[in-house]
Amino acid sequence: MIGFFAAISAVISWTFACSIWRRESENFLPRQINIYKNVLASIFFLPVLLTISSFSDVFSIFVLMISGIVGISIGDTLYINSLKIIGTRKTLSFEALTPIIATTLGALSINEIYPPKVWIGSFVVSFSLLMIVCQKTFQKDDSRETNLLGILYALGSVFCAVLAALMSRVILISSTLTPLQTTEIRLLSASIFLFLIFKKDFLYLIKNRSITKQNHLSLILSTLLGTNCGILFQQIVFKFLPIGIGWTLLSLSPVFALFISKREGDEINKLTIFYSFLSFIGVAIVLI
Repeated sequence: MIGFFAAISAVISWTFACSIWRRESENFLPRQINIYKNVLASIFFLPVLLTISSFSDVFSIFVLMISGIVGISIGDTLYINSLKIIGTRKTLSFEALTPIIATTLGALSINEIYPPKVWIGSFVVSFSLLMIVCQKTFQKDDSRETNLLGILYALGSVFCAVLAALMSRVILISSTLTPLQTTEIRLLSASIFLFLIFKKDFLYLIKNRSITKQNHLSLILSTLLGTNCGILFQQIVFKFLPIGIGWTLLSLSPVFALFISKREGDEINKLTIFYSFLSFIGVAIVLI
């Protein structure tokens, strides 16, 4: 049950944080938002480093650093680009692919054996979320080329997220590192990576006086929700649940995003509600 409640908490945190990041993407470049939130989040959890024994967990720390760079530095930058182009709900809906991808990778790479109900439930969730994507509910008049770019960004972020989650899962079940410790290692490595590449963007955010207090407050709130809490809850999920089951639960973000859809010009129809309900049935199949 710990993994289940952690997954739902992560989903809620991500959904509201994504809405803020999308709004702020009108004022900042996606990479600027990503470096801002990761540096700030790693500072919030900095005291955690004092509890880590670097000598006894060198390999684990190295794997987590790679996981942070792939999943947070690269994946989140692609993710925020997608938020800016195609919106919160549609970006989150591309997580329709993650239950099947994660379940397959878990079975092939770390020999996690899943009963038939997990495969069936993962497929139902993936199908339901894919149908939500297919609903023509997004009212914004975007060009086909722009939408395609947003879709590519979303798919890239999904691939990075699953790969990074797989690495995290391996370390969480094979080392003594806690979810909080792995969260800070991933955040810090992602922050250093982004700072080395986008140093000018970070300095711009620090020195630019045109950035309002409201902008900073919004980014701080979204960082606490989506980065600190979101990633910590995610690590707890992968500590207690196999990656396939964990990602099936974490993929429910599009359903929770329905609550903020009208604010983004996204009109919800009856089919969208039906497929959202069907996705919960898929999760129930997995958990029963």
